Amino acid sequence: MSNWKRIGFMGVVLLSMQYFNANSQVFKTEKGQVEFVSEAPLNKFSGKSSVLKGLIDFDQNLLDFYLDLNTLKTGIGLRDRHMRENYLETDKFPFAEFTGKLEPVPPLEEGKETAVNAIGKFKIHGIERDLRVTGSVLLKNNLLTLKTSFQVRLGDHDIEVPKIVFYELAEEQAVHIDALFTKTQ
Repeated sequence: MSNWKRIGFMGVVLLSMQYFNANSQVFKTEKGQVEFVSEAPLNKFSGKSSVLKGLIDFDQNLLDFYLDLNTLKTGIGLRDRHMRENYLETDKFPFAEFTGKLEPVPPLEEGKETAVNAIGKFKIHGIERDLRVTGSVLLKNNLLTLKTSFQVRLGDHDIEVPKIVFYELAEEQAVHIDALFTKTQ
């Protein structure tokens, strides 16, 4: 093969790589919003964090999310400390994680909200369980918004449920996620 043909071939390969990267469907977030809501008979409260980290790769059908549980805030410092030290035990288990895939991978249309279903593994307090989640995504100007909600049973993850009235906690926690993802280059 002559040098000109090699140069032309390499040019085609490089242009192809740029085309596929430009049309890549990979999105990342560093600041997703997470809220859990506990609705026990005598006590309702929520905890929030704005540092959910995540990746949605539509090309490889990969979902990967994690949250530093030390960033959850309920609005009461003492409750936060007890939650971290006595129940979540964040010194041993600092993260909640979800890894999975979309089922099926939906086509993304600019400006159109699309329903999504995900299956995967959710891990908290060192215990991993299967989890199926439904939600929606909206693609607009290379930004992807994800909204979803699901339930987590504390007993399924060996998290003790306190019974003291001030700390009364529901066995099942509602988890809500609202995250804005940017397209990777």
